Amino acid sequence: MKILIINGSPRKQGHISKMLQLMETEAKDNGDEVTVVRVADLAIRPCIGCMSCREKLKCCLPEDDAQRVLKQIEEANALIIGAPCYWGNLPGQLKVMFDRIVYGMMGETSRGIPVGLHKGKRAVIVSTCTTPYPFNILFNQSRGVVKALKEILKWSGFKVISAIEKGGTKQHPGLTEREMKRCRKVIHKL
Repeated sequence: MKILIINGSPRKQGHISKMLQLMETEAKDNGDEVTVVRVADLAIRPCIGCMSCREKLKCCLPEDDAQRVLKQIEEANALIIGAPCYWGNLPGQLKVMFDRIVYGMMGETSRGIPVGLHKGKRAVIVSTCTTPYPFNILFNQSRGVVKALKEILKWSGFKVISAIEKGGTKQHPGLTEREMKRCRKVIHKL
């Protein structure tokens, strides 16, 4: 299986990165082909909202890393996306990336009804935040990230099979054995 891991965290040694590294190792040990993309390392211009990509199936802006990531998503059988919580939502760089590749994620009927272009593919979402558990969920902090990513993935045709949320990262800076086990286990669901 070809798995694409998209790391939306700018921190190379943060919780998201550590959780995704565990998943990458487990997937490789499982014999899967894994590619990792760090959004912080990409050069992506923001979407200008012209909507021409919906008709032309191509972005009007000069090609950059957004199109390269789209090609990797198209070639992957499964997607793992990790993103920390920024004001109850996903980081801006990750949102910009998805804005720029909408034409390759979701089509639409002649009446404007969305059509997912990645039907049959599975996805996993990983999110963290400093807000302690259970408030990270109740106050839509890490849960806000999960909701936003589920929305993108759902309309793109992906089936989200699991969402892993870790709250209270400030008070609990390391990963627990239970969290590490969950990260490894989710790979086998893909």
